[in-house]
Order: sequence, then C-alpha cells, then structure tokens
Amino acid sequence: MIQREDLIKIGHFNKPHGIKGEISFTFTNDIFAESECKFFICEIDGIFVPFIVESYRFKSNVTALIKFEGIENDIQVKFLTNLDVYFPKQYTKNGLSEDINSWDYFIGYTLIDDKSSEIGIISDVDETTMNTLFIVERAGEGELLIPASEELILGIDTENKKIQLTLPEGLIDL
Repeated sequence: MIQREDLIKIGHFNKPHGIKGEISFTFTNDIFAESECKFFICEIDGIFVPFIVESYRFKSNVTALIKFEGIENDIQVKFLTNLDVYFPKQYTKNGLSEDINSWDYFIGYTLIDDKSSEIGIISDVDETTMNTLFIVERAGEGELLIPASEELILGIDTENKKIQLTLPEGLIDL
C-alpha cells in the first residue's frame, strides 16, 4: 500500500482540457519529466491511487497537459479535477539537491534538535502562511509547528530519514 511519507507533492490537477481525456496540471516540481517513473498518484477517499501517464506536454514552465492510460475523454478525466498530485520519493535523487524543491519531500522524517533529542516526526507541511511550517507529531503530546527554514537545518540524514535542527530557545515549549 502506498504511504504518504513515501510521496512528495508535486502539484495539482486543474480542469479537463479538450475532449480527448487530457487534464491541465499545475506543478511545483518538474521531477516527473526527468524520471523513469511513468505514473502519478492522487489521494481519493483516503487511498493513494496511481495513474499511468500515457503522454504529457508542457504548456508553460508551471503547467502541463497530462493524458492517462485508459482515460479517453473529458468526462472520464473530470473526477481528477482539483486533486493534489504526488510522486514517489524513490524516483527522486536522495539528499537535499536542486531537484528537491518542495518541503513535502521531508514528510516522514524525524526532527532532532541540536542537543540530539528527538522533537517528533514531520506528518505534513503547511504552506498556507507566509512562512512554511513543518507539522510535527510528538509522541503523546500532539502537534507542534516548526518553521521549515534552511537556516535552521544543521544536517540531513536521508538514509535514516532524520533532520537535525538548531531552534530558537523556547520554541518547542510553546
């Protein structure tokens, strides 16, 4: 079964384009163009479902038109309208590289402060505010919001899925 922590959000579908089953796709990360992976994943009713890409073509530097196998017309593709689009992390390069330009890549990583104590696990990323935030699940203590900022990161261990941070004093106690 596909798990959220194994995925990176790369954009969202807009509306169907034309009558041959294409859908407009606004992307924040174009790693799909350079990868061997030939499918996108959408969350439908709480389940992550893969869709095999038959073809795609770029309309601009942030928009593409996508055609999926088995979807032949605008009525069949309409159910994907406004859904978020995910891509498997296993098809991305490991480490913090130029290819990984979304904080969603780090969902499932454990945050550790500079004193080597575990803060919690990143369960989601909130990009609705001016400052992007990690939503961190703390064992038995609920959620904590931590700024997602390169200036706070001391190191990233992609093999063990850990990020070491230096945080302002008192932030964890809020």
